[in-house]
Amino acid sequence: MAAPREIPFAPSRRGTIGLEWELALVDVDSGDLRQVAEVVLDAVRPEGGGEHPHIKQELLLNTIEVISGINETVGGAAEDLERAIAEVRTVTDPLRVELMCAGTHPFARWNQQKVTNKQRYATLIDRTQWWGRQMLIYGVHVHVGVEDVAKVLPIVRAMTTLLPHLQSFSASSPFWGGEDTGYASNRALMFQQLPTAGLPFDLATWPELEQYAGDMLHTGVIDAFDEVRWDIRPAPRLGTIEVRVSDGTPSILELRALAAFVHCAIEHFSTMLDDGLELPVMPPWFHQENKWRSARYGMDAIIILDAAGNEELVTDAVFRWIDLLGPVADRLGCREDLENLRVIARRGASYQRQRAVARRSSGALDAVVSSLVREMRAGTPL
Repeated sequence: MAAPREIPFAPSRRGTIGLEWELALVDVDSGDLRQVAEVVLDAVRPEGGGEHPHIKQELLLNTIEVISGINETVGGAAEDLERAIAEVRTVTDPLRVELMCAGTHPFARWNQQKVTNKQRYATLIDRTQWWGRQMLIYGVHVHVGVEDVAKVLPIVRAMTTLLPHLQSFSASSPFWGGEDTGYASNRALMFQQLPTAGLPFDLATWPELEQYAGDMLHTGVIDAFDEVRWDIRPAPRLGTIEVRVSDGTPSILELRALAAFVHCAIEHFSTMLDDGLELPVMPPWFHQENKWRSARYGMDAIIILDAAGNEELVTDAVFRWIDLLGPVADRLGCREDLENLRVIARRGASYQRQRAVARRSSGALDAVVSSLVREMRAGTPL
């Protein structure tokens, strides 16, 4: 083994929350992707130069990312995103460009997309080649502050048992390159083709993570820890746990609901640790199966609940968690957002709504793009 690499975990206030939302730039007339991210970023750049604090570049020129500041509530973080989006629209509206979000664009071709001119992206594409060039995908990341580094990996392990819940309810990538893949979340299986993406390793203590980092840096797998792109990971520089499993969400209502679930669950597990209770863990092979089931079947997935192998329909499992986390949500000020998971279940997850639009439109996927654009504007599933 290589020497461990020390990973300082930044001081962070417990329960703070930040959100990141990757958005596609689409042509008003054709619905196809537009490569205008640099135009947008230049237009919103602060007068003194540098990056906009809430509007960032991404891997592809058809994408921008809006990020919140550090907030105490889901609502505060969501308002940051909405202000950033309003600023972006002052640039995109005159360009006849709309904003859209889903795990994948329904019909755009990956081989027609341009990569942002930045060394870290060039290095990624050079290393990952065909798979890296296909990363025409969009996601949502939720950061939650953790006050004690000793809590981080136990909470990550417990949260991994909830990843299929999040993946099923956020699933929004049934189409790829104009075809229905048969999956609720094709993005989930695409993204894990990158060498450090997918499910996290089962690490129980911070020294184990530092040994992993030392081994990966020594062998050249990564150049920095943030190149570890697990579905859930520690973000040491920020002092957070970052949950990255969700497909891109078309509406702010869905984003807030998923963020509330993450926020409440992490606080719930943190309180369990305070009380000296054991957190739930499952064998890696159950996590792997759950990831595939939720990607394939979405809201119809029968997921594995615990180390004993008990199973349940994912919607029923989420409804039980909503009830359990209700008092936590009251404390964190996100009860309405958490309850909106029931709205997603009632109206259908995005992959279900997209397929319904395609059926009504005789398979025309530009109609699916139009529906996603309308949902982004409306802020709610339609």
